[in-house]
Amino acid sequence: MGLITGDRTVEIDAPIDDCFEIAADIEGAPKWQGSLQRVRVLEHDHEGRPEVVETESDAKVKNVRSRLRFSYDKPHRIEWVQEKGDTKAVRGWWDLEDLGSSGTRATYGLEVDPGRMLGMLLRGPVEGQVRDFLLGNAAAGLKEEAEGRR
Repeated sequence: MGLITGDRTVEIDAPIDDCFEIAADIEGAPKWQGSLQRVRVLEHDHEGRPEVVETESDAKVKNVRSRLRFSYDKPHRIEWVQEKGDTKAVRGWWDLEDLGSSGTRATYGLEVDPGRMLGMLLRGPVEGQVRDFLLGNAAAGLKEEAEGRR
């Protein structure tokens, strides 16, 4: 089992700053990001944003725990990498592009190395289902949350 990689892009009828603030609210993400179930902030950065968090996510075949480190380039990018967890490696990001009066283009990307044990559960069509679940829910969730606040 190799890397599970992919990205999803949506266009959101909301300003880039609003989209960034929603995506950067890691503690609030479980209510709109379908696969993310629990978040516990361990450290904050110099601006008070979550920097190191423990998460629990539904990976369809198993709940997966991770300790992630976040970095921010406001209002265009949020990145995270796994420091430790149930998977071998995780890297993810949000890229946000200002479309002016027409809103924001948001791209959610994810690279996951499930490791040997979890990888054995993710064979065949299940891998595609897990990828679609993890990627699609985040992008669609941000769109729904941002547009719902307008």
